[in-house]
Amino acid sequence: MFKKILIANRGEIALRIIWACKEMGIKTVAIYSEEDRDSLHVRFADEEVCVGPAHSSESYLNVPNIISAAEITDADAIHPGYGFLAENPHLAEICETCQIKFIGPDPRTIRLMGDKSEARKQAKKVGLSIIPGSQGIIKNDVELKKLAEKIGYPLMLKAAGGGGGKGMRIVEDREHLLKEFRAAETEAAASFGSANLYLERYIKNPRHIEIQILGDNHKNIIHLGERECSIQRKYQKILEESPSPAISVKLLKKMGNAAVDLAKEIGYNSAGTIEFLLDDENNYYFMEMNTRIQVEHPVTECRTNIDLVKQQIRIAAGKRLAISQKDVQFKGHSIECRINAEDPETFAPSPGTITAFHPPLGPGIRVDTAVYEQCRVSPFYDSMVAKLISFGNNREEAIHRMRRALECTIIEGIKTNIPLHLKILADPDFIKGKYSTQFLSRFSSEKKKKDTGKSA
Repeated sequence: MFKKILIANRGEIALRIIWACKEMGIKTVAIYSEEDRDSLHVRFADEEVCVGPAHSSESYLNVPNIISAAEITDADAIHPGYGFLAENPHLAEICETCQIKFIGPDPRTIRLMGDKSEARKQAKKVGLSIIPGSQGIIKNDVELKKLAEKIGYPLMLKAAGGGGGKGMRIVEDREHLLKEFRAAETEAAASFGSANLYLERYIKNPRHIEIQILGDNHKNIIHLGERECSIQRKYQKILEESPSPAISVKLLKKMGNAAVDLAKEIGYNSAGTIEFLLDDENNYYFMEMNTRIQVEHPVTECRTNIDLVKQQIRIAAGKRLAISQKDVQFKGHSIECRINAEDPETFAPSPGTITAFHPPLGPGIRVDTAVYEQCRVSPFYDSMVAKLISFGNNREEAIHRMRRALECTIIEGIKTNIPLHLKILADPDFIKGKYSTQFLSRFSSEKKKKDTGKSA
């Protein structure tokens, strides 16, 4: 087992990794930017190293500085968390060269599944349904126009080298095709260093379903059920739950087996997520794979009682999975709300100093956060300040507990999206489990009608 792990991240995920390491008897090294000098992950790690100024490009994305930090502290492994360098094959390759273990899949797998067009090819090999689209990246305007006419509108342009909503555009008709293509190229290049795009049919009102998998270095691969991630804004997830209200036991078995088949095909060896779109006729289509731990992993941990971060570390250390598919037991229902520092109406970021902070307590509540009273929420990083997770014997209890927890959360000095979460949880369609990825757009349209004086 590893003696010391450097955590190449910040915030709540850095703390989450520290907690797992403490329980496993592993020392930790926190890296931090000058902006994060007083952060909790710095305080609770065994050692800390400043890797640069506030801007991510000079600190948390600075591979030479991160590797140097690992070498001077004699860390034998690096855990990237999520975001930043978590799906960067270059970091994984440098780790191999420097004989530092990268806690995640091998560089080949990261590169293969990180390229969305290549990932689609792998999914086809195991018989997964793929949304009609281009076979690879789009090479020029002529090919773009020809493919668009063949596939039919509406279309979705997607960045081949990344996700999270960056480099994505919906194209309703041929009149807007080239304009949206240029905009997506520009955003993809700025976000991922590559302007490569691919094209696929846009499915209206789908559900976003993901399957959590674990694979070791001994060809053992299992899935840990599904998560519903359809409550999102501009392709950024806001609320997740497990199990999905739309997935039957029979459908989960099919999707779970499909995810495991794909993971076996590519020789996957870490925690990862296979993401699908589900239409209103229960047809599911492969979308992409995330080769890292997910923000929403706590809902799976609550339902399975399996610590995903510990599993990642054990797998990276060469251990066999101690659990088989038949050992996975699902219990109850779990919901996660991402509490962001933003205006709940306009979604404008709300950085600043938290003048009062009291997380919710009580049965069935978990809070993953790195904020505290008088800490500063920086404008340089992601706006998420906490993940609030509820767990109940059933969906109704999980919803009630989440409402109670949100109402009892005190965060002052900044604005948060807690009012939006309460509105979502009180919505009749959400309560019935009848929603899609377009759920929040209805809220926006209702607000526009109200602001313009029109009847909703």
